[in-house]
Amino acid sequence: MTEQIGDGSAGDADYGAIGTGYAGYRRPDPRIAAAIERALGDAVTVVNVGAGTGSYESTDRRVTPVEPSRTMRDQRPAHLAPAVAATAEELPFPDGAFDAAMTTFSVHQWSDLAAGLRELRRVTRGPVAVLTCDPALVRDFWLYAYAPAVLDAEARRYPAPRRIAELLGGRATVEPVPIPLDCVDGFNEAYYGRPERLLEPGARQACSAWSFVEPALAEEYVARLRHDLETGRWDERFGALRRQPTYDGSLVLVRAVR
Repeated sequence: MTEQIGDGSAGDADYGAIGTGYAGYRRPDPRIAAAIERALGDAVTVVNVGAGTGSYESTDRRVTPVEPSRTMRDQRPAHLAPAVAATAEELPFPDGAFDAAMTTFSVHQWSDLAAGLRELRRVTRGPVAVLTCDPALVRDFWLYAYAPAVLDAEARRYPAPRRIAELLGGRATVEPVPIPLDCVDGFNEAYYGRPERLLEPGARQACSAWSFVEPALAEEYVARLRHDLETGRWDERFGALRRQPTYDGSLVLVRAVR
């Protein structure tokens, strides 16, 4: 049985504590959504595991969302299907129930990666699409100069894309996903050219890695970033990113078919 914490959150982050403003910062970006849509192909029925508030769920498909956190389920908009309260490791569906499966920014939360991916494969007849981050690239982001423990936490938690592909089996690809400058899905790298956004407590709270850092240390990180923004030091080092239309960071899409 998967251990659950707080409001039912599974894994190592309590979304009852950190997820209350999630929907305001973590909105589906249409360019990232297009990559997921291509990966799902012509699937009509899709299971979305770790569905959260419903980001990247297409209204043109019949999506069955699965989300253990009550806080996240309660933030889902009315036009999307209610989420099933379950975990990736124990999906309450028969074999081959769906044309495709998807999961976005979720696999690093699972307590048993192999079991969760095995369940995705079990309930899916067609492709499985996993939007995640490559831990080998996480520390390349400029934020590591200001908040190393935050990105250390991210790198420690994310499984390698190659491992995800191996566990899914079949024919698998790993595709880098460029991050647009005006990305509306507020994960850390989404602010590569808008560093001021990371001064906002809500923006940081919507990125679960910040919750693994002691509040006092996080405040030190924020103060350091604020100082460099106010003095122009950040722009001296990284200012060209403000004009860079996309950023090739750690974001990847793993797609596996039988």
